[in-house]
Order: sequence, then C-alpha cells, then structure tokens
Amino acid sequence: MSVPHEILAGLLNIVLGLAFLLVVAALLTWVERRLLGFFQDRPGPNRVGPFGILQVAADGIKLLFKQDWIPPFADAGVFVLAPAIAMVTVMLAMAIIPATPAIGIIGNLNIGVLFFLAMSGLGVYSVVLAGWSSNNKFSLLGGMRAAAQMVSYEVFMGLALLGVVMLAGSFNLTDIVHGQRHMWYVVPQFLGCIIFFLGGIAETHRLPFDLPEGESELGAGFHTEYSGMKFGMFFVGEYIGIMLVSAMTTVLFLGGWYGPILPPFMWFGIKTGLLVCFFILLRAALPRPRYDQFMAFGWKLLLPLTLLNILVTGALMLGLPAST
Repeated sequence: MSVPHEILAGLLNIVLGLAFLLVVAALLTWVERRLLGFFQDRPGPNRVGPFGILQVAADGIKLLFKQDWIPPFADAGVFVLAPAIAMVTVMLAMAIIPATPAIGIIGNLNIGVLFFLAMSGLGVYSVVLAGWSSNNKFSLLGGMRAAAQMVSYEVFMGLALLGVVMLAGSFNLTDIVHGQRHMWYVVPQFLGCIIFFLGGIAETHRLPFDLPEGESELGAGFHTEYSGMKFGMFFVGEYIGIMLVSAMTTVLFLGGWYGPILPPFMWFGIKTGLLVCFFILLRAALPRPRYDQFMAFGWKLLLPLTLLNILVTGALMLGLPAST
C-alpha cells in the first residue's frame, strides 16, 4: 500500500524543520560568544576553524562523548524525562510559526496563540521535575524558583497578547500577520510588545532574569546534576526558546514577513535575528536583580500595565467605529 504524497510531504517538512532548528541552535552558541566578545571588547572563540566557527562542532563532540551519568541518589526515570520535556515543548511551539505566506508552517492552527501559551506552560514541568528528581538542595531551589518565575510571567505574556488578538480578531498566527499589512501591531500595542518580550526573557530564564540558574548561590540551579547529552538538551532547548520568543515577537508585533523589496523569508529572518542579538546584548550589559525584586516587578508593575493595555485597547476599539 502506497503512502499518500501529503503524508510524505508532511513528514519531510517535519524532519527538515527539526534539522534546521538543531543546526541554528548550535550556531547560536557561536554567534552569542562572538557577539559577547565584541560587546565586551575581547576576543570570542577564534582558535578552532575560521573565526572559531568549528568551536560548535568541538563542543558538540565533547557533549556526545562526555559520560552520561545519572546520580545514584536521583529518581532516574524523571531525571531523564525532564530535559526531554524542555526540548520537545519548544520544538512543538516552533512548529506553528509562520515564517512566510507559503512555507515554514508545519501546523497552521486556528488556536495558534493558545497552543504557544500551552507549550510554554508545559515547559515549566521540565525545570520542576529536573530540580525535584536530582535530590539536590541547589537543584530543588533552582527548580522552585524557575516554576514561580515561569508561571508568573506566563500570566503577563498571555495578557499582553490579548490586545493583538483583539485587533486581529483571531488566534491564528497567519491571520495576525495578515492583519499587519498596513501597520505593525507594535505601534498600537507598544506596551504589550515590551511586556511580552520581558515575559519571554523570563520564560527562557536568560540574563538578566537567569535567577533559577544563579551560579553565585545555586551552583547551576535545576540542572546542577546534569551532564552529557541530557545537559545538552537543556542547553539546546534554551537556544530554541530564544528563537521562539524572537519569532513570536516578530509574528505578533513586527509584521511577520511583511516588508519592502526583500523576499518575505528574508524579512522574517532579519527581524528575528535582530531580536536574538538583543537577547545576547542584554546578557552582556545587565546584571541580575534580586529574586524578590524580580517577582515584585512582575506582579506590582507588569500586571497592572497589561490590564491597563487591555482596557485602553477595548475602549479604542469601541470608540473609533462610533466616531467614523
């Protein structure tokens, strides 16, 4: 019995998409180290290959051949499951990103925004289970910090997206991009864009919001006991998460693939790439705050601002048609 061409095309799209994500995530490690060197006026990786590009391959080989050790005091099944959850959830969320009008969509869901938020919520389980299963006090504290941080800032991310959904009248990401043909949503939803991006930084626990991995007090946080490819899965998941937040910001607020002269995929890549570089610049420029300050910043400042943004957006949507 022959396999339908649609199924083969879908499987090929999935395989190529996964391969692309893994390759770009690996290259991002090199890009980050080179940009950090540039921002901080020091050389980055420059010994292995031209411009140090083969450092990525050297690091990958090291992870592959490093001892894959499970601590005897850990819960082995959950310990192995946690990094898999971290990697799978961000890859599933990337599957719905519309990079161009014709290609780049593995799953074009009518509830794309909700699916993205759902995958972000499931990602919390990875850090919680990693911290708990390690049976290490530093890992447990890092996992609890990560859970509180990610759950809290998911609230602000979701509320920040409501303004965009209200303007587009759809949860479908492709429809949201089409709604920005004449004006990017970052103009009427500038406050929502800033809050969403801050929430994305907290979700990926990148500097300055890398408090779950605060090495000065928690060792390495929730992945203190991880090594080898299991640590590599957390590492790759983090970099795919950076691409995910940057791509979602591009789709929701920066017009997606829309732009003059250049092909659509180039515009999408340029916007997403600039946001990724901004992620890296934050790591080079800002220190981390205290944990209590960080949580208070979210609940006492960002939450009222997101509610205000929804209120103003709704009022304008009701008032503008009546005035025309």
